[in-house]
Amino acid sequence: MNTISPYPESFQEKQSIVKPYKLVFAEIDASMRFPVVFFLSCALVWLIIGTVFALLSSFTLHSPDLLPNWEWLTFGRIRSAHLNAVSYGWANNAVFGVGIWVMVRLCQIRLRYGWVVITAGVFWNVAVVIGITAILGGQITSVEWLEMPKYVTPILGASFLMIGAWGIVSFLYRESSHVYVSQWYLLAALFWFPWIYVAVQTMVIWFPARGTVQAITNWWFGHNVLGLWYTPVAIGVVYYLIPKVLGRPIHSYYLSALGFWTLALFYNWAGVHHLIGGPIPVWLVSSGIVASVMMVIPVMVTGINHHLTVVGYFDKVWHSPTLRFVVFGAMSYTLVSLIGSTMALREVNVVTHFTHFTVAHAHHGIYAFFTMVMFGSIYYVMPRMLNREWPSALLISVHFWCVAIGITIYVGGLTIGGWIQGLQMNNPEILFPDVVKHTIPWLMSRSLGGSLMALGHLVFFVHFTWMLFSKRVKSGPTLFRELKEEGVSSR
Repeated sequence: MNTISPYPESFQEKQSIVKPYKLVFAEIDASMRFPVVFFLSCALVWLIIGTVFALLSSFTLHSPDLLPNWEWLTFGRIRSAHLNAVSYGWANNAVFGVGIWVMVRLCQIRLRYGWVVITAGVFWNVAVVIGITAILGGQITSVEWLEMPKYVTPILGASFLMIGAWGIVSFLYRESSHVYVSQWYLLAALFWFPWIYVAVQTMVIWFPARGTVQAITNWWFGHNVLGLWYTPVAIGVVYYLIPKVLGRPIHSYYLSALGFWTLALFYNWAGVHHLIGGPIPVWLVSSGIVASVMMVIPVMVTGINHHLTVVGYFDKVWHSPTLRFVVFGAMSYTLVSLIGSTMALREVNVVTHFTHFTVAHAHHGIYAFFTMVMFGSIYYVMPRMLNREWPSALLISVHFWCVAIGITIYVGGLTIGGWIQGLQMNNPEILFPDVVKHTIPWLMSRSLGGSLMALGHLVFFVHFTWMLFSKRVKSGPTLFRELKEEGVSSR
């Protein structure tokens, strides 16, 4: 079905209640059922594995004698295993699964060359297994975000190349003449990620650059993998799901365009602010600071656009399992980005650098924003993939409150504790052992929040598995109430 409306993704499923259009959506969903369910299932498995490593590393920080004296359970290894399981395992599989679904739906075509994405998915997950096993075995590069040994890199690169090529082919064969806002972000992410990944692997791992160029490249990648890969995918999904669930258009098409292009313009420079005080050119640091502050523009524009879309419909946010998570994530994006711009200021950075404040900020972005959006997306996508509803509304609520309260405790505790830690580290009258002692209560709050999040993950995994193997068809918590009243299935 072709349309020239600038907001077709916002309300076309609700407006087009004629039978042929419903059949098209059903056929589109059926064509991608196996790849999407495969990626999301892998994502949930990696989420549980990453959560186990996260809990072990968190408890080790304030109880160092907790684990046996085995090399593979040392903090450096399990923390790196956690980071890679969550980023390359959970996050990337979730991106692939949700991204495929959104892209195919917006292209309004059946999934083409499904074997390509399945093959890529198998090799991707095999590579992650090999990489994390190698990390636990001591084969670690000691470069953050790139801890896997370099022989894993070609497998990951080839796998992503296949998925990226599939995305471009799907876009070229699209039935719709309009390029939707969500597609801008998805296509940009498919272009940006291989660019930054190949560059950092070349300049840091395979053919190391000399001197501080390695540090600059590493933080350019570490910051941009969040801002130019996970962030645009999550924002694109938010732009799709909020209007879709509410059945109304995005507030402003032009604000969405401004938000996209300013993100593309400024974010690429922002990572350098992590090296304030390091032996690198002052002009480069200053450029990173300016870019970080200028990130206020896309963040505020995007936040205003989302907020004005939801105004008047806040009751539906709490009645929709999808929007609970998605709106929580969208609000977190605004807050974490503003905090990030503040952290780039020299006066603030001198306090927050090398503290748990930075750890809180990283989890605020990758979890409170990105992961919460992916949770909401999965709650929306799975009923349309399996043609049945989630078995329990109660488990959805338990999942939401566990992870929402958990990440709030986690981020809040480490933010306050990290700020205090930074002030004490800058006080020459306070000895470093005393600084460490004073951080222990805040590290315990981290474990408390992490334990609640782990409980939420376990509930989600059980619920996901229950739905995956259940044969009962049930109307329930994620169907559109408005469409049901009109006698139209939301699928």
